[in-house]
Amino acid sequence: MGTATLLTGKLLYEHQTIAAMVTIYCKAKHQGQDATGLCADCIELLDYAATRLDRCPYGQSKPTCNKCPVHCYKPAQKQIVKEIMIFSGPRMLLPHPIRAIKHLLAERIPVPSAVPEAASNRHQRIASQQKN
Repeated sequence: MGTATLLTGKLLYEHQTIAAMVTIYCKAKHQGQDATGLCADCIELLDYAATRLDRCPYGQSKPTCNKCPVHCYKPAQKQIVKEIMIFSGPRMLLPHPIRAIKHLLAERIPVPSAVPEAASNRHQRIASQQKN
C-alpha cells in the first residue's frame, strides 16, 4: 500500500493537487509515460511528496508549502517541485479550475503560530492503531 493511500482530509487533497500539477508538467516535458500518464521520475516524486505530506508536522492544519516555516523537502526535490509549480500553476485553471482557486485561497490562510505536537498524519495513524 502506497503512502498516498494513507492520506486523508486536507493532506489527501494536497496530494491530489500536486499530482494534477505533476501530470500537467510530465505530459508537456517528459517522454515515456505509463498508463497513469507519468514517467518513472514523476511517479517517484509523487511518492516522495506523499511521504512528506504523511509526515508533515502540521497535519491537517498544514499551510501551503511556500508559506511553511518547516522545510520538508530535500533541496533537489524542492527545486523540481518549484519548477513544476511554476510551470503547471497557470495551466491548472483550465483542467482543474476549482482546485487551482482553492490552492490560491489557501495561500492567504495564516501559518499556525506553533507546530502542533504529534499532529502529523503518521502520528495520528500510529496512535489510532495502538488504541485498537
